[in-house]
Formats: sequence, C-alpha cells, structure tokens
Amino acid sequence: MEIISYQPQYAKDFKELNIAWLEKYFWVESHDEEVLGNPEKYIIEPGGTIFFVKEAEEIIGCVALMKIDENVFELTKMAVTPKYQGKKIGQKLMEHSIKFAKNQKWNHLIIYSNRKLENAIYIYKKYGFREIPIGENNPYSRGDIKMRLELS
Repeated sequence: MEIISYQPQYAKDFKELNIAWLEKYFWVESHDEEVLGNPEKYIIEPGGTIFFVKEAEEIIGCVALMKIDENVFELTKMAVTPKYQGKKIGQKLMEHSIKFAKNQKWNHLIIYSNRKLENAIYIYKKYGFREIPIGENNPYSRGDIKMRLELS
C-alpha cells in the first residue's frame, strides 16, 4: 500500500470514490459535482493537492487539500472504498496530509463535516482538530460542524 500524489488518470477514481461515499451517507450537492467533475480546476490549479492510496494497481482511498485562503486549506473529499474501510486507511491519509501541510508551512487546515459521522469527528479530534464557529462561508448544506487544526 502506498500514498501517491494526484495524476490526471486518477481523476475518475477520485470522483467515483467520493460519489459512492456521499450517496451512502448523504447526497451529492452541486458543489460536490463541480469539484469532483473537475479536480484540476478546483483543487490542483489554485494550489491544492490530492493524495491517493494505491494497493497493487487499485486506487482504494483519497483525500484533497483545497486552498481556501493564503496558507489555509480545507481537508476534504476523503473517501475509502468499502472493502478497505476499518483498516485505518483514513488515518494514514490524515497523517500524510497533516505532515504535508506542515512541510508547506501552511497556517491551518479546516474541515466541514456532519455530527452524525461520529467516527470521523472522533478521528479529527484525535489529530488535534478543534470545533470552531461555522460562519457564513459553509459550502455544504449537510455540514453542521467546522473544525480547525493549527499547524504552527
């Protein structure tokens, strides 16, 4: 199992993993469709990145770091294929993303989530994310919690 950076041939995997996850737990919003349909435009070109977990030749997980502001990025679009869930792949992606963000000298990461995802919230807190007010810029109607990790 290895973590690799975005390459255009994995754009389809990125979209499929996330659509499957969204349909399982919530619904696909127009914001999701836009970002997932064109990750290079919305994530890569503005200065973000996407990581994938690759097992043999199969992409089994992903996460994106999307630029929100100078040195502020949203950790978003994390998904793991169902047969690999429960194997701490999300935690490996989280650790890799935090290490990457610190190496980039970013100020903090933010996450929008939903309180019904208790396991995810637990993991975010475990890695040091703390709840902050959502504010008015929440891009997701399903998002009822916003968290931030100070990196410096």
